[in-house]
Amino acid sequence: MADTSEIHAGPTLPSLRLIGQRLGWALAAAACAACQSTAWSPLLPDATLMPAAMPVTGAVDERYLSYNIEMLEVTGSKIRNRPPLDLAHPRLRRLAAALGPSYVRISGTGANTTYFADTEPSPATAPAGFTDVLTRRQWQGVIEFANAVDAEIVTSFATSAGTRDAQGVWTPEQARRLAAFTRSAGGHIAAASLMHEPNLAATGGAPAGYDAAAYGRDFQRFHSFARQEFPGMLILGPGSVGGSTGGTIMYGNTATLGTRDLLAATGPGLDAFSYHHYGAASIRCQGIGPATSAADGLSEAWLARTDETLAFYRNLRDVFEPGKPMWNTETADATCGGNPWAGTFLDSFRFLDQLGRLARQDVEVVAHNTLVGGHSGLLDETTLLPKPNYWAALLWRQLMGSTVLDPGVPIQPGLHVYAHCLRGVAGGVALLAINNDPLASRVLRLPDETHRFTLSAMGPLQTRRVALNGAELQLREGDLLPLVPGMLLQELVTLQPATITFLTVPRAGHPACR
Repeated sequence: MADTSEIHAGPTLPSLRLIGQRLGWALAAAACAACQSTAWSPLLPDATLMPAAMPVTGAVDERYLSYNIEMLEVTGSKIRNRPPLDLAHPRLRRLAAALGPSYVRISGTGANTTYFADTEPSPATAPAGFTDVLTRRQWQGVIEFANAVDAEIVTSFATSAGTRDAQGVWTPEQARRLAAFTRSAGGHIAAASLMHEPNLAATGGAPAGYDAAAYGRDFQRFHSFARQEFPGMLILGPGSVGGSTGGTIMYGNTATLGTRDLLAATGPGLDAFSYHHYGAASIRCQGIGPATSAADGLSEAWLARTDETLAFYRNLRDVFEPGKPMWNTETADATCGGNPWAGTFLDSFRFLDQLGRLARQDVEVVAHNTLVGGHSGLLDETTLLPKPNYWAALLWRQLMGSTVLDPGVPIQPGLHVYAHCLRGVAGGVALLAINNDPLASRVLRLPDETHRFTLSAMGPLQTRRVALNGAELQLREGDLLPLVPGMLLQELVTLQPATITFLTVPRAGHPACR
């Protein structure tokens, strides 16, 4: 198959050829049998979509789809016998760049107790009050990675005993050193929170007896430091985890601080309200919260859990920081690295449905945890090869623009439809249609010329082998993105059971999609 530079779109639109070039995939007229248009189908459509008339409901950040890299991945961990992640690896950078522009959040519980060594040589062991050491060279690697892949850095700062004065009050010296070095090394911290998951301060290295009042005191000092010395850096917070209208993840017997109490103690001062969401505790962390199983992976109740968490934190936002943007700065299927099926196609239903749900509810940034590492990483930790959620993320990034539209179809069993302006194509509309019914097909009617990109499992849903329009997704030689056929459809679109379909309508002529 010819490279994308040699593609001739033939009867398809010039604008569609642009989409193909952005994706790195050829748009051919050939159709796969599993993805055919169903103009012959005797079934009545489940919904009729009118892309040109879909109302605008909001907008997300250009870097809406983002990801985390854990601080412990940057530093490595002697305790866990884990070497630092090679952020200069060509495959890692190539695949991360394809998801840009994005935010890369360098944080995690380990960030609370990591000492930044801004001198060389760095200490072999962490000073008292810290557990790990972040070297200048390692943080320089983060900066170079971010610059290479069009990612803005988001982080949190150390807050453990080593950062505190004789009275136990947080001091900004470590934060100042890290932020100043970032700037001097050609980097930029776009946004930061004081502490990673302050409602779990006891597990994050905070002093014994640390409470909401202490956090409020520390936050005020952090706020003054940030505003005076780094005014271009957005202040995020509180970044709590576990809250939900459908049941709280309790983290076993660990003492937790109430997010409402944290916000009451800090007072206003956030640029964006951040929170974390995990729908369940992973099977290796049983007992700390609600569980789930692979059998639940397509259920309406499971997919709706992200709504329950958002509702919980949005209510707090409305009380304490009304009108501030909502950022979900850490999310995956489950805590503790995710469940084993998080690395399979089954989890792509949750992943993409969550992106669609949150975008239409005014969440401006969603950072998946993580890019690499654990079951939930987008890339395999050993090979750095894409897992199913990477391909899902790539399609979202390349097709779904920042302007959010109302498709006019309510979420219903087996049919979840989301709409955005088509990225990079004036007047175009992109749709995400998810059939989470494992048995029955759904049918959509679209009056405009439409092109489809359907993701499906090659075998059982718990597989890493994923097809796009019937062709298996794999990297080509040199880690180039694959070339696969696109689909030109007429009027009726069948959504096969347990499939995920992106639909592009480049000639929709939507007046807001400019």
